[in-house]
Amino acid sequence: MAFDDASAVSDEALLVAYGNGDRAAAQMLTARLAPRVLGFSTRMLGGDRAEAEDVTQEAMLRLWKIAPEWRQGEAKVSTWLFRVASNLCTDRLRKRRSVDLDSVPEPEDAAPGAVAGLIEADRARALERALAELPDRQREAVVLRHLEGLANPEIAQAMEISIEAVESLTARGKRTLARILSGRREELGYDSD
Repeated sequence: MAFDDASAVSDEALLVAYGNGDRAAAQMLTARLAPRVLGFSTRMLGGDRAEAEDVTQEAMLRLWKIAPEWRQGEAKVSTWLFRVASNLCTDRLRKRRSVDLDSVPEPEDAAPGAVAGLIEADRARALERALAELPDRQREAVVLRHLEGLANPEIAQAMEISIEAVESLTARGKRTLARILSGRREELGYDSD
């Protein structure tokens, strides 16, 4: 079938003509639809032109396969072709997202290693023993401030003393703790700096 004015011929007429063996109709339809499908696929695949070309080729092949059975009037050729391209793009995007579990590195364990755990346990025991040596009020102020994270006004209210008294108790308590623990810095894994 010869087409005098290809732009006046519908996509459906070209597909039916190809389905009946007219290779020129396939060339015209490819020239008309492939660039649009390529642009669509490129955008769907985040700019990956190589994959978009593969999708376009696969979609056009599927169109040529169904050409002999095309039922006129059920769908527009371009609509059908974009749906096929969309499904192919979606499949490729899913494959990108699925990852081989063996290739994923193990998540880092936030828990300290065995040695670090032992060091921390030693430090905690040493701190507990040193805190036990402080006078009760100093121990209370230091624990509330540095272990419980309360602000000085909150500590003052909890201990029913002034903020200045809290500052004094915590300062004296810290100095006493430093003195008690000073000989054990290296043993507890602290640098001598």
